[in-house]
Amino acid sequence: MELVTLLIIITGIFGFYMAWNIGANDVANAMGTSVGSGALSYRNAIIVAAIFEFLGAVLVGSHVTSTIQSKILDIEFFQTRELEIQLALGMMATLLSAGAWLQFATWRGWPDSTTHSILGSLFGLGIVTGGFGIIKWQMVSNIILSWIISPIAGGIVAYIMFLIILRGIIQQRNPRKALVRVVPWLLFIFFFVCTLNLFFKGLSHLNLELNTISILSIALCAGTIAAVLGAILLPRFIKKDTGGHSRRQVEKVFAVLQIMTACYMAFAHGANDVANAIGPLSAAVVIIKSGVSGLTEEVPFWVLILGASGIITGLASWGWRVMQTIGRNITGISPTRGFAAEFGAATTVLVCSKMGLPVSTTHTLVGAVVGIGLLRGLHSLNLKLVRTVFLSWLITVPFTAILCAIIFFILKWIAGMTGLLPG
Repeated sequence: MELVTLLIIITGIFGFYMAWNIGANDVANAMGTSVGSGALSYRNAIIVAAIFEFLGAVLVGSHVTSTIQSKILDIEFFQTRELEIQLALGMMATLLSAGAWLQFATWRGWPDSTTHSILGSLFGLGIVTGGFGIIKWQMVSNIILSWIISPIAGGIVAYIMFLIILRGIIQQRNPRKALVRVVPWLLFIFFFVCTLNLFFKGLSHLNLELNTISILSIALCAGTIAAVLGAILLPRFIKKDTGGHSRRQVEKVFAVLQIMTACYMAFAHGANDVANAIGPLSAAVVIIKSGVSGLTEEVPFWVLILGASGIITGLASWGWRVMQTIGRNITGISPTRGFAAEFGAATTVLVCSKMGLPVSTTHTLVGAVVGIGLLRGLHSLNLKLVRTVFLSWLITVPFTAILCAIIFFILKWIAGMTGLLPG
């Protein structure tokens, strides 16, 4: 009993470590455009992320422990108690390997995908425990496909959105009037897309049993309310700001809009991607206690709290490196460009998720930022950094797979030495 308790404590530490790195890398890149544009200070970004990431993770985070591991491994292979213990050790290894890779990427300032880090680790675990036969190869091919689709699609959508803002507002003879005319429509589109995204992706774990028509109706209502409020409040907001250049006033309005998008992205990220930390953690805990048969149980509440706390701690302590890459180093970001980039990312994730493609929010957002930069010309992009980031994405899955296999064998050897597994 003491050994089981010790294993659970160690697994919790590994899970917190992974969550810490998710906060430092994944949450940081989601908030990077808002910080880079000046819409939020680094301190305020941490506050916004802390509140909405925590709410998303605890209220509507992953509630079934089989979610992450079932994406790439055939769990039915692990039937005997010895294999179950090996799977639990493997889940611990995935947390360490994915966390270590993300820590290295964060140190280098590379925005990377936590989802692909975990899936790569599971890929390595599957090979060394059950061979290539227990790998779900369709998911592997989908991951490779998403490397290509998500950044390109995000870039295209962001490019089009910023072109609309540029032609419809900034380049108009009277940008102030154009703001009042165009922004309510932009609010409608954005909140419509974000609401769909939230119900189809972020809230999918709640099993709300809403059909597509109901979700579309809710999204239409959310978009309409946002547009009406925008049409009422925007003229008053502009009227108070009587001085200054028109372009500055445009950016000031979009800075407010970006704060809203930052709240949305933090909540949706907490609701969806916290599973990358708590999925393997909860699976290991459940397997240690009751075996593979317990994987349909709900995630313990303390695991959700641990995951959310780790994410917030990681963002606060080390998130500035990746924020700087997304918000400043790839290309210059203003509130209008940041809004377009976040819209491009949200729309792409929504569409690809409905198509069944496991897209990465990180990849999509980076592609959107690059798309915004292209509108100003190649000279505005840090092409060397872009190339380095793309190369880091390509090596994520093979690197984490190899590292996970090595850590697994070390943990397996330790388990044999302690009598947890036959020597």
